[in-house]
Amino acid sequence: MSIEIKAPQLPESVPDGTIASWHKKPGDAVKRDELLVDIETDKVVIEVVSPADGVLEKIMKNSGDTIVSNELIAVVKEGAAAAAPAAAKTSEPAAAKTEPAAEVPALSPAAKKLAEEHGLSAGQISGSGKAGRITKEDVLGAIEGGSRPAAPVREMPVGVDVSSGRVEERVPMSRLRAKVAERLLQASQTTAMLTTFNEVNMAPVMALRARYKDQFEKAHDGIRLGFMSFFVRASVEALKRYPAVNASIDGSDIVYHGYQDIGVAVSSPRGLVVPVLRNADHMGLAQIEGKIREYGNKAQDGKLSIDEMTGGTFTISNGGVFGSLLSTPILNPPQTAILGMHKIQERPMAVNGKVEILPMMYLALSYDHRMIDGKEAVQFLVTIKDLLEDPARILLEI
Repeated sequence: MSIEIKAPQLPESVPDGTIASWHKKPGDAVKRDELLVDIETDKVVIEVVSPADGVLEKIMKNSGDTIVSNELIAVVKEGAAAAAPAAAKTSEPAAAKTEPAAEVPALSPAAKKLAEEHGLSAGQISGSGKAGRITKEDVLGAIEGGSRPAAPVREMPVGVDVSSGRVEERVPMSRLRAKVAERLLQASQTTAMLTTFNEVNMAPVMALRARYKDQFEKAHDGIRLGFMSFFVRASVEALKRYPAVNASIDGSDIVYHGYQDIGVAVSSPRGLVVPVLRNADHMGLAQIEGKIREYGNKAQDGKLSIDEMTGGTFTISNGGVFGSLLSTPILNPPQTAILGMHKIQERPMAVNGKVEILPMMYLALSYDHRMIDGKEAVQFLVTIKDLLEDPARILLEI
């Protein structure tokens, strides 16, 4: 029996997707729940698996093709996997008679793609898979082990200037990267974006963290106490006091949100993603830290779902983890504000007429001046500063 493989139902915010890569080719045996194809959307990569044991009979959409919800992309013939080995056996004698050279090991689709990118042939790689099949890990091992040729063979478009040794490579922009670029450009062109700055003395938060981090980790099953949870809690309290910063613009309407869904910008191999901490006002420090760690792991593995990155009323971006001392974050429409955290840097500060060396962090709040006045933006940022410099106020809500 043939089973139709259709693209999954995409959310309204994602009109279509692109076939990123097939992990099987027509004629390959597949098992139930085995990965068949990756579909790349503007936000995430969706994995489509086989619904039953059988053989991938036909592929309707190739890599690079655009698909929509529930569109037919392939056909799997159920129960045909057992017949494939038998057919292979019957053809063995004939093949043996005409085979003059050593057999070339087969490559998995992922391994084949990686080998082509690095100019490796099957004969240069030792296969560790079943029946000597070459896996992606085998190719990676060959690359790291020095089996890579001195001059990789690549197809155009790669331009090489032999006299100077300068190399250029042109690759298509990923769908996620293209969407991020589009949204950033949209934000800069359609909003009246301004940025206000302040600085916060991180010594109180650092002292609190140093004092309780071991107890915190033991009490909350290995969850570590970081700085981000303090910034999320401080932002939630500040958003409650200045609802315009938590609002969004929809056409000519202003939408005031009675909840605080905080987006946390996370770097992933595919680009910047912003998963959302929903109802952050109901989350404690441990819940926030645990959720951020979960999102970070998912982002690295490409496992974030569309629902986890949809919505959000306010965003926090931490460029400090990469060493940024000061920056102007760009708005994440339709949100009207974004908070930028930066590197903690010791600096000489004047305290009660004396110079002290304190761990300081610059804060940046970019905001849409159409919605938020400068006074509100400055007061909002000062509120976050005050809450962080006296963390007890976060618990007391004062």
